[in-house]
Amino acid sequence: MSKFSSFGLKPEILEALSEMGFENPTEIQEQSIPQVLNSKQDLLALAQTGTGKTAAFSLPILQNIDKSTKHIAALVLSPTRELCLQISKDMEAFSKHMKGLEVLAVYGGTSIETQLRALKKGKVNVVVGTPGRTLDLIRRKVLKLDQVAYVVLDEADEMLNMGFREELDDILSKTPDGKQTMLFSATMPKEIQRISNKYMHDVVEIRVAHNNELAPNIEHCFTLCKSEHRFEAMRRIMDVHSDMYGIVFCRTRRDCKEIADKLIDAGYAADALNGDLSQAQRDHVMKRFRNRQLQVLVATDVAARGIDVEKLTHVIHHNIPDDPEVYVHRSGRTGRAGEKGVSVILAHSRQVRKLEQVARDLKISFQQMEIPSLDVIFQKRLHNWAANIEQLDVNEKQVAPYLDEILKRMDWMDKDLLIAKFLSLELNKLQTAKVKQADLNIEPGKRSKENKRDKFEKGSRSRSNVDFKRYYINIGSKNNLKAPKLIGLVNDLTATKDIEFGKIEIMKGFSFFEIDESFAGMVESGFDGESWGSVQLKLEPAESTGPSSKKFKPDSGKRRSNSRGKDVRGKKKGGGHKRRR
Repeated sequence: MSKFSSFGLKPEILEALSEMGFENPTEIQEQSIPQVLNSKQDLLALAQTGTGKTAAFSLPILQNIDKSTKHIAALVLSPTRELCLQISKDMEAFSKHMKGLEVLAVYGGTSIETQLRALKKGKVNVVVGTPGRTLDLIRRKVLKLDQVAYVVLDEADEMLNMGFREELDDILSKTPDGKQTMLFSATMPKEIQRISNKYMHDVVEIRVAHNNELAPNIEHCFTLCKSEHRFEAMRRIMDVHSDMYGIVFCRTRRDCKEIADKLIDAGYAADALNGDLSQAQRDHVMKRFRNRQLQVLVATDVAARGIDVEKLTHVIHHNIPDDPEVYVHRSGRTGRAGEKGVSVILAHSRQVRKLEQVARDLKISFQQMEIPSLDVIFQKRLHNWAANIEQLDVNEKQVAPYLDEILKRMDWMDKDLLIAKFLSLELNKLQTAKVKQADLNIEPGKRSKENKRDKFEKGSRSRSNVDFKRYYINIGSKNNLKAPKLIGLVNDLTATKDIEFGKIEIMKGFSFFEIDESFAGMVESGFDGESWGSVQLKLEPAESTGPSSKKFKPDSGKRRSNSRGKDVRGKKKGGGHKRRR
């Protein structure tokens, strides 16, 4: 096996790699790095998530970049804010000894002013961005790509799935013909081939074999409940399996932090690992986890890259992975070295078909894991409570000043009554839980039948058992807005793909769309301060009484005159159009 030192990389880069513990390249790195270093040919690399793609394109870029230039030398595009941040942090770590080289992450959902100021200084060498925010900065004439030497499309298929086709076309059209383009994708849909044919020349294709082999010692399970009960289901599983030592995987860093915080607040030994952590914070969390001071680590797929911890008993998927190979990669963290492991998907009632698809793709059978009832949980928690009391060492020096007074006060009670009172106190704590439902389980067969009836009818509000919230937004077809672009915009600004969309109506000067109400706060905060080209975005709740937009009154009555719009299917407004992500 070759080593990074055999590629002829600069000593500064090799020093950084050594400090990060990297010595031997992965397969995609071994094939890509020499190719980019020694050739100006464009690169099309097919490799799954977690194979080391970031270093595969970062290291040759950092090797060849001229940091003395006053223009952007490299642009890296990624589908989500989280991956954008992770790539930029990795590139900063790889280049930490290359003085004067600056990497800037640009993404939505945060103030654009800081990014504008950094670009205007003219010292940025590498920009890592999400498509929406990158295009916004280009249109503001602050991000100039006329002299860019390298363009990377990371997880290109995912960007297309999120509705960024037109943004990618627009961005790539602003780059010079002489650049070197690197496209990384897990799959090869027609759109990837189209981009390759249109924007790439003299292409070298590299394929890293996809590994769909699942470890034989893993038990594959799922729970099925309402979406809002998934956290409680996870808690109950953790309570029953008190010896659990595992990882909870989340799609976004927001979910990751929220779930970890809720577990910590509830008294569980948990912590989060996401792209917001500094290297020192990450090292601290991992040290606690490896020392088993933490029962579970809550992590995103991106942040969990490189984690190698032995004897994990469980992997819990808070979301069903979109890519079956991500499921393989996640679940493979347990069941190692002959040990048995359990992989559990916390599926909600609208994901039966998606779960069936993963099972078909991977040719495995998922067994439904029963979510323990409240009675079982109470018995387990009370057992643990009693065991903790039994094992507790009494600090005689600490209790001595208070013991006599308390003994006198309780002298009238016998042992049985005293224990019963302590037991009642503990039961009262347990019964303050928000979820009082004894049984959270849903039968998949029954839900599958319901799915067949969950069809949208004009004027109906009962689609997919989801409560939708309707919004007005001040851009429409005249702003080149289409339904896939609107979905991509929402996904980009919220850094999640879990949002279910209802009806989307694209008018000439404005639009209406519906989303799962449980994501309303995330969407509203994500749009705050954002813009679409030169238009400052304005998002406002609209009345949700039916398909017509007449009930909603925007600030300016002038917009009402633009109401002769069409929906995304070319029909007159009011027809309704259901879209899902």
